[in-house]
Amino acid sequence: MDNDDVIDKLNDLIETSKDGEYGFRTCAERVRSAELRTLLTECAQSCREGARELQAAVARLGGKAEEDSSVSGTMHRGWVRLKEALGGDSDLSMLEECERGEDAALVRYRDALKEDLPEPVAQLVRRQYEGVKRNHDRVRTLRDRLKATAT
Repeated sequence: MDNDDVIDKLNDLIETSKDGEYGFRTCAERVRSAELRTLLTECAQSCREGARELQAAVARLGGKAEEDSSVSGTMHRGWVRLKEALGGDSDLSMLEECERGEDAALVRYRDALKEDLPEPVAQLVRRQYEGVKRNHDRVRTLRDRLKATAT
């Protein structure tokens, strides 16, 4: 993988992190539970920090770091807002949307880890992948708990 390919892969992950940050923040603004709001806000912060780390890595490689989220992330947040407008804005539905977003992030990170990245970059991506899994698992656990109390 040449330097430009590594920069492109990192920029994809920056978009993914930005998607996560904005998605978690959007859902945090819509949940009723203070516990969920805190969790989703923490997840948004984690994504923001991840994007910053990736942007710094791109700069070290001499590239121009991505600043915005992806088109699919923007569409996802639009779906969350539409769902809210249609009355499907329960805490459970917000957690389901967050989990869907983290599922997509896991796929992107797994794809990046299959690439022949320079070792310092690969270490960063592996560490961030673990953070994405942690966010995903926290959201899934709360979603499962809410599902169990709803039935």
